[in-house]
Amino acid sequence: MAVSLTEEMQQAINNAFVDGYPIVWATAGADQQPILGFFGTTQAYSDHEIAVWMRVPERGFLTRIAENPKATMLYRNTETRMAFQIHVEAKRVDDEAVKKTVWSNAAEREREQDPEMKGTAVVAEIVRVIQRGEVVMQRD
Repeated sequence: MAVSLTEEMQQAINNAFVDGYPIVWATAGADQQPILGFFGTTQAYSDHEIAVWMRVPERGFLTRIAENPKATMLYRNTETRMAFQIHVEAKRVDDEAVKKTVWSNAAEREREQDPEMKGTAVVAEIVRVIQRGEVVMQRD
């Protein structure tokens, strides 16, 4: 089965921060200790990729995905009761065109925190999507 996020999932991810349901990410570096963090800049980059704008390139998130690209994001909206996990392989992307797209697609409140675009982009290829404990999409 291939990975192709539904339009509903993409909209949920893209609106999560503004709707008040920021995305939670889990990453683990070389020490294998999982670290959780909220990232309001999380967005559907395509139907099979997730992107995040990192305002501070020196963040631990970037160090951890350089050591171990496997990460997971969790979305949950208590009003609509939509919830899913997305397992990814993430990487830092310093390409200027990609950075501009990811920064531009972030919520305005998030862009205001880095108006000079000093940060960088993370693009993550989706490996699998899990809903209610079931794998509903998986990379071939």
